[in-house]
Amino acid sequence: MSTKQVFMTSEVSTLIGKYTETRKETMNLVRPLEIEDFVIQSHEDVSPPKWHLAHTTWFFEQMILTAYKREYEVFSKNYHRLFNSYYESLGTPFPKHQRGLLSRPTVQEIINYRNHVDRAIVEMLTTEEILPDKIKELMIIGINHEQQHQELLVTDIKYNYSIHPLEYPYLQEETQERPALTLPPIKWHSFEEGISEIGTNNEDFSFDNERPVHKHWQHAFSIASRPVSNKEFMEFIEDRGYERPELWLAEGWDLVQTNDWKAPLYWRKEEGIWRTYTVRGVESVNPSEPVTHISYFEADAYARWAGYRLPTEQEWEWAFRDNDYEGNFLESGLLHPSSFGEKESGKEFGDVWEWTRSPYTQYPRSSPLEGALGEYNAKFMSNKMVLRGGSCATPASHIRLTYRNFFPPEKRWQFSGFRLAKDGQ
Repeated sequence: MSTKQVFMTSEVSTLIGKYTETRKETMNLVRPLEIEDFVIQSHEDVSPPKWHLAHTTWFFEQMILTAYKREYEVFSKNYHRLFNSYYESLGTPFPKHQRGLLSRPTVQEIINYRNHVDRAIVEMLTTEEILPDKIKELMIIGINHEQQHQELLVTDIKYNYSIHPLEYPYLQEETQERPALTLPPIKWHSFEEGISEIGTNNEDFSFDNERPVHKHWQHAFSIASRPVSNKEFMEFIEDRGYERPELWLAEGWDLVQTNDWKAPLYWRKEEGIWRTYTVRGVESVNPSEPVTHISYFEADAYARWAGYRLPTEQEWEWAFRDNDYEGNFLESGLLHPSSFGEKESGKEFGDVWEWTRSPYTQYPRSSPLEGALGEYNAKFMSNKMVLRGGSCATPASHIRLTYRNFFPPEKRWQFSGFRLAKDGQ
């Protein structure tokens, strides 16, 4: 066996390990669910857990197996339309807001589908004498795609459970009120004006919306050492923040009026105490944790109220380019933001996605992927705002400095928070 073949065998072994680990983690996330929970779709933004299990499997089958595995037989020809999310070039997807109406195929059939595809993927990887670069590339994209859906599984399941009048917990653990710890004061990290380099040239893995590296002129700015806390956001509420139109962008103020927003999603006040729904049930809002489940408009209104602003995504990336991503991610099992008092520096990531003031647009000289995967990111570059940093539901191996998450500015069901910035030093 040649040196090249030995290297490729080791590479394939690593790839299979990452694939099976990722697929196993997805199933771990749905282990607390009862069979009835798999079909619920409580809002058009969320998808039933069963659909996530099937769609991530369809991705590997459609993008890899049907295209590259010799004599592969699809598990069911009907699954192509049911579990295609938004790839119009591959056919007409089933409407997203009606996914909860699909009682069939059953959960067990979906699990059988996952097992069928898993066996076929591993067989294909182990029987290829030399694995083509294209298959390796698609496998890595597919693994990262499934990790994105792991986060969506957590946030969608949380929302599905939250609307039940009895507010059942997602994680069947006894609720433990986490003590309020000392809230470290915000420190300002200042940066001089100059040319920065933003983005990546894909040395390891990145999505097309992160590429390529390009130069960006930064004006002098300062950024907060930590996101805004629940305690600080309570002060905004108590100062009638949701009642003062001068603090809000016009669209945000319309949403406040139309939806009667008075606090972050899941918050309510009971006998003078703020309470919130968490994955472990209803708990008191911990003042020393970062505020989460808020929209871009709420983050922007708070920043105006506090006399600051949100950072641009370029400022955020430049400010934290030397930071290690050691924080509260999916693997911790907490699935809830941790207290600032538990952190050493106040600059760790992984509790909440952080809204920036930057619209989601294409980088200079960027181009989408070829074929159907060109629909993965680029076609959503309108009416979205960029978030940075990762959350308590993001797999640690999925996040990186250049990662660009994006959502419409009114959305609140993700673990979204923010940190402040200001002009000058």
